[in-house]
Amino acid sequence: MDWTEQYRPLHLPDIVGNGAAIRRIVDWAREWTRSSKPLILYGKPGTGKTSAAHALARDMQWETIELNASDQRTKGAIERIAGTSSMTASLSGAQRKLIILDEADNLHGTSDRGGAKAIGDLIRGSLHPIILIANDLFAIPKDLKKRCEPIQFKALPARSIVPRLRHICRSEGLGCNEEALSSIAESASGDMRAAVNMLYAAAIGSPSLDTRGIATSGKDGRATIFDLVARLFRAPSDADLLRLSYEVADTPDTIIQWIGENTRYISSPAERNDAYRSISRADEFIGYTLRRQYYTLWRYATALMLVGTARAAQGSQLTGRIAPPGRWRAMAGMKRQKAIRTTVLNKFSRRLRMPQQTLRDDFLTPIALMINARAPAFAREFDLDADELNFFLHDRERSVKITREAAELPDLPETQKSSPPPPEPETTPPKKTADSQSTLFDGF
Repeated sequence: MDWTEQYRPLHLPDIVGNGAAIRRIVDWAREWTRSSKPLILYGKPGTGKTSAAHALARDMQWETIELNASDQRTKGAIERIAGTSSMTASLSGAQRKLIILDEADNLHGTSDRGGAKAIGDLIRGSLHPIILIANDLFAIPKDLKKRCEPIQFKALPARSIVPRLRHICRSEGLGCNEEALSSIAESASGDMRAAVNMLYAAAIGSPSLDTRGIATSGKDGRATIFDLVARLFRAPSDADLLRLSYEVADTPDTIIQWIGENTRYISSPAERNDAYRSISRADEFIGYTLRRQYYTLWRYATALMLVGTARAAQGSQLTGRIAPPGRWRAMAGMKRQKAIRTTVLNKFSRRLRMPQQTLRDDFLTPIALMINARAPAFAREFDLDADELNFFLHDRERSVKITREAAELPDLPETQKSSPPPPEPETTPPKKTADSQSTLFDGF
């Protein structure tokens, strides 16, 4: 069984750390009325947010209704699952129900269409308390956030994680020393769930645990490029921003492309212009670095692109997903198109018994014209998928439709499949009959 579930705290006193946050949750639950704001429990993963919500319901003897990112969080789904329950009394005799909306910072995309508005309607009309759970408070829609009371769950110190790991070791009959437990707690970076998973990984197949056993079970606690770009738009201090950049594995010549791509979220043209000016200046330092191999200049490039862009953004909020550099997407598209072309040439070359170079140089255009006129027949004859057919038609919708229809038809027997006709035997010109008039060559 998963140790994170097996040893999940069942009651609020069992929650490790964040005592102030737990007390605020208890006070909110005891004093809750219909006019009370819902709670937003936010903080890094593994700090006890979801466990605290379920433990609260258990201690208060409330039923729980949970909706998370694995569920369809459309407007209709939220109204059907949580909305109906919020307006009805409990059948089990419990005084109240606790509605838990996990991963509330992931309300985006078509699968969550209308979800934020439905949650807002749910808050206004609910007869029961509501708790939203999120990793990133800033990713929750503003209209939703202002209707709730945020409570932060901070990363757990290593000294708070060690006792829980020690308890698990004793319960599992696992021998371990304090140095090993401290090493796991430090590597977990404040994430209790990660610490328990690391302990489980290190304990597999061993009756005891020491520092050698955890060498390969550590957690990579470094920040990602997504963390860095998102922080730019939250008005961070210069020192915090630079400190975060040191945790990112990407080099400045990669980071600058991510920043340049997402600078479009700065709404003011003047401020966006200031950001691009900082990025341009940073790009000059990167150029100097690569030409002279003097990598000390990278620190100046990093400072210019990060601090300059952050000050230009002035706390602008992200209005969409962080996107990778457009140049990368274009290069990936070109690479994919090249692979499709290679596959197409290989298919036609084998079938027509023709060298690929000859096919590419002399016959590709005529073949494209013939396929455009008889696309279904060619799709079946040469077993073309939608991408390969679209290589000739340049009409994605038509290509998909044709290949789908071709796939639904029964396969042709081998005897009915056409094949290139065999070459005609060479014929020798007929011998000329001798003229009646004699020539000088007669007799030779």
